[in-house]
Amino acid sequence: MSTVTRYTRTAMALHWLIALFMLINVVLVWIVDYVGESHERTVVDLHKSIGITVLGLALLRVLWRYANPPPAFPVEFSIREQRAAHWAHVGLYLLMLGLPLTGWLHDSAWKDAASHPMALFNAIPWPRISWVMQTEPVTKEWLHHWFGKAHEWLAYGLYGLFLLHVAGALKHQFIDKTPELQRMLPGKNS
Repeated sequence: MSTVTRYTRTAMALHWLIALFMLINVVLVWIVDYVGESHERTVVDLHKSIGITVLGLALLRVLWRYANPPPAFPVEFSIREQRAAHWAHVGLYLLMLGLPLTGWLHDSAWKDAASHPMALFNAIPWPRISWVMQTEPVTKEWLHHWFGKAHEWLAYGLYGLFLLHVAGALKHQFIDKTPELQRMLPGKNS
């Protein structure tokens, strides 16, 4: 059995923080239709704030990963498993960036965006994307539709890739008996 080679504490913190925020955002999307009209805007605004936060954290995570390469895969992983894990991570990084970006573009194309300023967590003014805001109304409505669809499709991609990611980690940990979870969990290096 291989020794555990761990991610850095910063990589772990970013991993779990982004995962938590993305999970909260998924829950917010699932409940928005059930909170009632008086709370709908609050839920949507929180979803936007968390999405922009995920975008910032994901950019930090990409920079951190570039400066601090991840540990090598355990020696027990086949070449095929290593490639699958690599491409799953690439996909997850693209989704961590693509979901907030398409959401921001979608929000910037919203017909009422100009009359409803965006503020992160109701405190920090946040700009919308100006070239989208300045688009003529018919094109803006078309962009709003397609950015919304792209955001939705990426969300479905996230659901699938997340399930594969978790299933792969659990398979390695519990079926293959490779200390996979210890690589990304805080604690002792055993």
